[in-house]
Amino acid sequence: MAVVAAGALALAGCTSDTTDTDDTATGAGETTEEDSGDATDDMSETSDGAGESEEPASSGKADLGDVTPNDDIVSFSTGAEEYNAYNGNTSATNSTYNATVNNQLIGGFWYWGTDGAIYPNEWFGSYEVTSEDPLTVDYTISDEANWSDGTPITSNDFLLEWASSNPAAVFGEADEEGKNEGSFDPVSDTFGKYVPDAPETEVGSKTFTVTYPEPYPDWELVVSGALPSHIAAEQSGLEPDALAQAILDGDAETVNSVAEFWNTGWLFPDYQVTDPALVPSSGPYTLDGSVWESGQSLGLVPNEAFFGPMPATGNLVFKFAAPETHVQALQNGDINVIEPQATVDTVDQLNGMGDTVGVLTGDEMTWEHLDFNFAEGSVFSDDEGGLAAREAFAMCVPRQQIVQNLIQPINPEAEVLNLREKFPFQDDYQEVLTAAYDGRFDEVDIEGATAKLEEAGVETPVEVRIGYSAPNQRRTDQVTTIKASCDEAGFNIVDGGDPKFFEAGGSLETGDWEIALFAWAGSGQVASGQPIYQTNGGQNFGGFANEEVDAAWDTLATSNDPAVHLEQVKIIEKLLWDNLYGIPVFAHPGVVGYDTTLENVRHTSVQTGVSWNAEQWVRAN
Repeated sequence: MAVVAAGALALAGCTSDTTDTDDTATGAGETTEEDSGDATDDMSETSDGAGESEEPASSGKADLGDVTPNDDIVSFSTGAEEYNAYNGNTSATNSTYNATVNNQLIGGFWYWGTDGAIYPNEWFGSYEVTSEDPLTVDYTISDEANWSDGTPITSNDFLLEWASSNPAAVFGEADEEGKNEGSFDPVSDTFGKYVPDAPETEVGSKTFTVTYPEPYPDWELVVSGALPSHIAAEQSGLEPDALAQAILDGDAETVNSVAEFWNTGWLFPDYQVTDPALVPSSGPYTLDGSVWESGQSLGLVPNEAFFGPMPATGNLVFKFAAPETHVQALQNGDINVIEPQATVDTVDQLNGMGDTVGVLTGDEMTWEHLDFNFAEGSVFSDDEGGLAAREAFAMCVPRQQIVQNLIQPINPEAEVLNLREKFPFQDDYQEVLTAAYDGRFDEVDIEGATAKLEEAGVETPVEVRIGYSAPNQRRTDQVTTIKASCDEAGFNIVDGGDPKFFEAGGSLETGDWEIALFAWAGSGQVASGQPIYQTNGGQNFGGFANEEVDAAWDTLATSNDPAVHLEQVKIIEKLLWDNLYGIPVFAHPGVVGYDTTLENVRHTSVQTGVSWNAEQWVRAN
């Protein structure tokens, strides 16, 4: 997403469950498994309504012509989780609820259409492949591209983007945990990992060149937007050009001096913008002049210095509202666009509101999963109950019942998800499934689970805290269903729902759980799952480690051959089942409700969610 870090899924633990992560989710770092792999069709349907507009022929943004922002207010909610970071690229801030806001603040070279296809932002600049061996891409930033404070957007910003995702290259070898003390804390190291040498450029230039020594299938996603390097430099006591030169020179000490600000200086722990000068915009809206009512809403205003198509609505308000309040808030006019959790009651309520409310539905590249904690002291770690304990849990989780009760009433075609890198609505799903999984955990087996716990040698009942972002009724229902089954096998399932589950320092990050229940939100990348499953990966919250999985990802991520991708995905999926990294549950059904006086509201299957084109939302005259 102009959006999530390159190669990273967004966390989608929020109420709407539609866009991770992760991955994410954010979640597994999926971005476009389409243009980089497998695009899916946009399955959206629109109800009748005054504000309904004809779906464009392509999955990209409609051409609205010259637009002048009006004085209207349009509101949207992703859920109760509150925006907390202008820098959504750290391991603790890569989430859909940060990305939906930052997508309006930070421009980039491209964006995802509703089916995951990649479209260029020609107003931002251009890029072209100038060599296939080695893969070389030339980028040109528009001469008109400036930050809202008047500072030109230059290669300096993208040099910092590269450096912040590549601490090992700048700071020397990483330690055993894959980090260096005092260095950057990125959610994804993709840019630095696959581009080991700094982009070729001059300090302050509008052009730069990126070279990949080895093929990389998701190369187009690696470079999108960038954070303002001049702010990071100035806040660290450096001249902006001096920071850029230090990156080009490999001056570790100088570059390292910026890491602390990059990690923490663009966060909002008190849920307020204390100094708008630190967060200039390169997108259609800005935080300068925004109205932030902590716990309630954040209202963005147009970026008057924007060099691209101006936003249609003068006040775009993100409301922090619990999912169970969304439908009523839409009906009352308190929120204009919602992406609620798709439940039978929600869909029925929306369809029953008449012509004042439009309803959009469609498949989504967001998937629910249960992840094991492999950390020392966890019953599922290899030093404790190990694989046998993990198998016991997998045997008692009633996945079919969960899908039948919670998902099939919305989407009768829904099925239990048995893969992580492919979705049931993709053509090659069955081929990968046949090669990777034998159905061993399809049916609940209480007797087998009990025997496995005995084999694990752990004392029963085994307390297992299932952590998730609360409130979230569908996840609460899942935990209740799992408890009713798994307690019979010798577990004591504890509901670990936590409103701060995804926050920096929250329970997901600290590992205060035995099972993590959330979703990765993707867009169809080929190699996006790597940081989730690789040893010491930035999105590998459970601490899973497997050399064979690492090797398979390395093979996949250094090839542009679709046949190699398919072969390695089969290997990866089988290894993840055989070693039980975690348990996939279902792909999310998508539902959007909106005020039909609005035009241009469009469902998307990708991790950006319905607000992917929020700058185009406008009331019909």
